[in-house]
Amino acid sequence: MSHLEVAELPLFSRRDFVKVCTAAAAAVGMPAWAGEKMAEEVAKGRKPSVIWLHFQECTGCTESLLRASAPDVGSLILDLISLDYHETLFAAAGYQFEDALHKAMTENAGKYVLVVEGAIPLKDDGIFCIVGGQKAVDTLQAVAAKAGAIVAIGSCASWGGVPSATPNPTGAVGVPAVLKGKAVVTLPGCPANPHNLLGTVLQFATFGTLPKLDDKGRPVFAYQRVIHEDCPRRAHFDNGRFAKAFGDEGHRQGWCLYQLGCKGPQTHANCSLLPFCEVPGAWPIGIGHPCIGCTEQGIVFNVPVHTNLPIEKPTAPMAYPTVGSGKGEVGAISAGVAGLVVGAVAGAGYVASRKLSVAVKKAEGAAKEKEDAS
Repeated sequence: MSHLEVAELPLFSRRDFVKVCTAAAAAVGMPAWAGEKMAEEVAKGRKPSVIWLHFQECTGCTESLLRASAPDVGSLILDLISLDYHETLFAAAGYQFEDALHKAMTENAGKYVLVVEGAIPLKDDGIFCIVGGQKAVDTLQAVAAKAGAIVAIGSCASWGGVPSATPNPTGAVGVPAVLKGKAVVTLPGCPANPHNLLGTVLQFATFGTLPKLDDKGRPVFAYQRVIHEDCPRRAHFDNGRFAKAFGDEGHRQGWCLYQLGCKGPQTHANCSLLPFCEVPGAWPIGIGHPCIGCTEQGIVFNVPVHTNLPIEKPTAPMAYPTVGSGKGEVGAISAGVAGLVVGAVAGAGYVASRKLSVAVKKAEGAAKEKEDAS
């Protein structure tokens, strides 16, 4: 069965297939036509070969991938990419399993995408993580040598994560620390959002390019802004409404969690804009827990949970995201009115909205006069 025929199956129509690719393109900040181009390339059988290595980790990033539904893991593996090696998802084992790795490396040399999940131990010559009789550091270097692109998914692979926490007994480090001099896309998070990975891989497969990266190798489309800027509770922060304890009135009303130790003001991620597994509110702040800064090396596993950090973006934005009422009694309309009032106090957003309102009224008036004249 061809890849195009797979895309036309009733359970996964061509139209749905294009929608998935378009969503993946949007995730990395590309226009809709880029998603259509991705769909065309995949339908022609040009699916990116992906080799996925596991080292020191909890498999949380893979578990997050398994729970995505747009696309679901079946569609992802069968239609969008060619997952040629993955220790968790493979049915094969032993020599047959390792042969699959070497075959994928040989047949797709220079073109495959290497995805690494987990930290790499360097202490005592790397003996703390051995897979298939090979040390993690040796396997990583061998597979990376023939890769077309390298992606470190999750905080463990990006900079060491949990395994590297003090006192770091195994000498765990991230992929960039081992592959010095090589371009490594880092997608930190505990776990990382699978859509950030999907968009990155499909962009490489379709256009032969990688997203614009920051100085830490993170895609700018996902890690340029701090969570505090786009937090649904930001209006409460700017109006001085803070939850003081878990379960208090402010917490039940969905107020800002900064005073409970929220690390959102220093955490670069798109969690509030790209829900996990397509479930609105499926992220720490969305369920009432402060952000712990899992994408930042110097914060998570280093700074106590309830410690407050400086505000990186202290000024109020011109507009606010929707403020959810949580389980409290503040209705959506009341919250919206509060957001508008704060925006008016901020000034700029209010003035802009007035100008827009005047312009709209003038345009409507002109249209009506033209209609009456005719």
